[in-house]
Amino acid sequence: MNRPISARPSVSIKAVDKIWTPEGRTPVEALRGLEFDVAPGEFVVLLGPSGCGKSTLLYMIAGLEGVSGGSIVCDGLPVTEPSAERGLIFQEASLFPWLTIADNVAFGLSIQGVLPVRRREIAIEMLKRVGLGDMLDKKPDELSGGMRQRAACARALAMKPKVLMMDEPFAALDVQTRSRMQDFLLQIWRDSGASILLVTHSIDEAIALADRVVVFTARPGRVKTIVPIDLPRPRPTRDPRYHEYRDMFTELLAAEVDRAFAEQEAA
Repeated sequence: MNRPISARPSVSIKAVDKIWTPEGRTPVEALRGLEFDVAPGEFVVLLGPSGCGKSTLLYMIAGLEGVSGGSIVCDGLPVTEPSAERGLIFQEASLFPWLTIADNVAFGLSIQGVLPVRRREIAIEMLKRVGLGDMLDKKPDELSGGMRQRAACARALAMKPKVLMMDEPFAALDVQTRSRMQDFLLQIWRDSGASILLVTHSIDEAIALADRVVVFTARPGRVKTIVPIDLPRPRPTRDPRYHEYRDMFTELLAAEVDRAFAEQEAA
């Protein structure tokens, strides 16, 4: 079942604008007036056409990019810089190829000054949690794509983030691996208690994972609507309500995808 939503937001996005101003080129308005909250322990999926600012929003919440207007507040504090309490997992696992999987997981802890013995203990614990307890001394190129993404999750979880952001983490995986990774993600979400924001282009993935789906317009990205998913987990695809959600999202996105394509062709 979906989790009860707390009154105090874990992430609060208020009237957020983002304008890119590349040198010598016309400014690009990526986001306009974006506004919604994420509750502690809530699983929120960001769904929208390419180029609508979904990934940009994750980078701003992570503190890697600044806002052009409005504010982002996490756990009551304005976001002004990166923090271990806000983890970000990219589409590619971004593991250091020269380090073992255990050392990759422990890397952020080493920057924080955690003692080597304790770093190793935490890395082993996290890798066991994601089903990679027997891969400690392997290098990233010895693992499959799904395993590398699990290792990236372990690295993020080792920092005990309150907010975990994921930018299309399963897009490059085959259908069967992607489905298993979605199940895995739901399990680590339940275990960690973190709020999750996940970017995807997949309607089925959004329905399978989310407590709520934030649908974006084409650029400049705005909130078109926010849809709670009122289905028990796991969510069987044969449930008539599942297909009602799929039809709804397909209709909501159709005009926005057409606008995005028209913009790209004009450019």
